[in-house]
Amino acid sequence: MNRVFRIHTQEELQSLFGPHDQNLKAIEKEFKVKITLEGERLKISGTATNLKKAGNLVQHLLGLIQENKTAVAGPDLYCLIRNFKQKNPELAQQPALVTPPGISKSKSIGPKTKGQREYTEAIKDNDIVFGIGPAGTGKTYLAMASAVEALNKNQVRRIILTRPAIEAGESLGFLPGDMYEKISPYLRPLYDAIYDMMDAERIEKYLENGIVEVAPLAYMRGRTLNDAFIILDEAQNCTAEQMKMFLTRLGFDSKAVITGDITQSDLPQGKPIGLLQAKEILNGIEGIKFVYLTGADVVRHALVQKIIEAYDTAVH
Repeated sequence: MNRVFRIHTQEELQSLFGPHDQNLKAIEKEFKVKITLEGERLKISGTATNLKKAGNLVQHLLGLIQENKTAVAGPDLYCLIRNFKQKNPELAQQPALVTPPGISKSKSIGPKTKGQREYTEAIKDNDIVFGIGPAGTGKTYLAMASAVEALNKNQVRRIILTRPAIEAGESLGFLPGDMYEKISPYLRPLYDAIYDMMDAERIEKYLENGIVEVAPLAYMRGRTLNDAFIILDEAQNCTAEQMKMFLTRLGFDSKAVITGDITQSDLPQGKPIGLLQAKEILNGIEGIKFVYLTGADVVRHALVQKIIEAYDTAVH
């Protein structure tokens, strides 16, 4: 069976095929179809089921290209392929949380999988959300996008980003430099995420006047955080005492998102993991939502999902 699309311009063709025809090869491989070009006609051949899925994806890609005049590639293409294979094309229509400065709408930041959509909806609907899952599932990134969206809409007055300063086999006291230089490497991932979503000049201004604050978890003690969107990252490295301390910082008109991967705690052996304890104690309380992301929600190199699945299989 065949399905035919008309290509209007050379630029449209190049955007659809991608560099060195990478998009074309990925679609052919994942959907087990054959794509050929005959003049202005793009022909897709394959079984009825595969042809329908691949054809719907190509139609969607052409629509994006014609609307935004830009290519879709890399992780965005991978997520689209996965959603169309799993008959979840509606995920491709999810509204963006944030469109970074100078970036086209097709590159906007938003949920790309079913689990990620549940996660972002939970953040909108609840004051405290726990995002638990493996690396690459967008836990921190989507929380950050939700925070920027809330700030842009004047739903909060500031964003506070924090994480425990602990890593395997290291102590802050043995690191060179003053306290800021010691903690800076631990907070770098939070800076990286927010710089993806705002222009540098705006971030620097926000950091100066306290609209955006990035600090280690220890600096949260004794504070009441009103009218803020607070993100606690790497929460699997929180002790039970630290987790309780953080959760009781929440003030009026504030939201908190706690992210972590319970399989990768760097706490000393035998030390209770605050994230696990919170899961047991707080589950079922109205206004607090636990969202569990899995390998199916990974938005990184395709091998990352396979690595997570392999480890899960080996452990269980």
